[in-house]
Order: sequence, then structure tokens, then C-alpha cells
Amino acid sequence: MTLTLSGPEALPLSGGPARQLVVLLHGVGANGADLAELIPYVAPALPDAAFVAPDGPFPYDMAPFGRQWFSLADRSVAQLAAGVQAAAPILDAFIDRQLARFGLTDADLALLGFSQGTMMALQVAPRRERPMAAVVGFSGAVVAPESLAAELRSRPRVLLVHGDADEVVNPACLAHAEQSLSAVGLPVLTDMRPDLGHSIDGPGLALAVAFLRQAFGLEEEAG
Repeated sequence: MTLTLSGPEALPLSGGPARQLVVLLHGVGANGADLAELIPYVAPALPDAAFVAPDGPFPYDMAPFGRQWFSLADRSVAQLAAGVQAAAPILDAFIDRQLARFGLTDADLALLGFSQGTMMALQVAPRRERPMAAVVGFSGAVVAPESLAAELRSRPRVLLVHGDADEVVNPACLAHAEQSLSAVGLPVLTDMRPDLGHSIDGPGLALAVAFLRQAFGLEEEAG
């Protein structure tokens, strides 16, 4: 059985054809509508971007509602690695369909993930044949970083944001992810948000918006 993802979406505010595509990847137990709530805050800065926020492919297995990209019932390293590896082709296929739909390429693409969605973004992005414009990851982690060097195919720029009071994903995952990605040549920026739990705050989102604008070539590089 082939799983086909779907979820909320928004066409460019400009009313014209999409020149960029932003795929929003939600956390475990949520759904696409959760991260789609960010679109009104991001879209004005990216008026030519289309946004898609797919629901995770599987029902959340620890509650009667919500979706997941992979199970967290067993959080062993081996099971987490197996989970992201199994879900990655599903997300890759969705990305390919959306790029074809809008007539865009990976150079016009950004992934924005939260928590488990960040884990998926960091699994998929560097393993795609061509580099996408950007990855923004909130409150996430790199799963099975030891496999990255052998499987690396591209080096998109990455922004990682994490709250130092995160009670769900250890804030230490930020430095670990930065080290793992930098070690294989990905350009990584990080920001540890003070007194922030497992969430996205205004300054972190503003940083993400500025990062996306720069990655899409909408602002001149600083310096």
C-alpha cells in the first residue's frame, strides 16, 4: 500500500504562481493543521510561496487522536532510526509531487519542522539528490547521525531553534545536531531560546522568517 499524504495548504498571497514551496512538518500527536497556524505569520514575508502542511502518515499510537511520522512507543536508538528511515520515502514522495505540481525544484524548497517534524526534515533534506534552499527545525534532533556521512547527497543550509527549558526534547539535542550536521559540511545556524519550553516563540519564528527570506534570495547576504 502506498501512503499519500495530504493536509492544509495555502497558495501564494501574491495571487500569482508559486515561486517557492514551504513544507511544514508537525510534531507527534498533532496534525498538519497545527503547524498551518504559522502560515499567516510567515506568508506575508514570502508572498510568492505556497505552503503545505501534510498530516503525518500514521495514527498516533499513544492517543485516540493525532498523527505521527513514526512511533515513539519505543525510544531506543535503533527504533527511532528505523522509524525515520521508514517514513522518509513517504515524505520524499510527497515533496516530489508538490514540486511537480507547482513546477518548482529543490532549490525553491524549504522544510520547516517542529519536534518529530524536525527529525523528519533533518533525515530527508541531506539525503535528497539536490540541495533544497533551507531547513528550519524547532525543538528537534538528528536521529542516527552515524549514518549521515555515508548517506549524504546534498548540503542545504539549516537553522535550528530550541528552548532551553524544553521538557520534551532535551535542549542538549541542539548542540548535538549542530555538531553532527556541521561534521558533514552542512552550514548550520542555531539559536537557544531562553526560558522557552517545547514550543515556538515569536523571536524564534522571526529568526526563521528572516532565514527563509535570505535562503530564497529575497534579501542580500549580510556583510
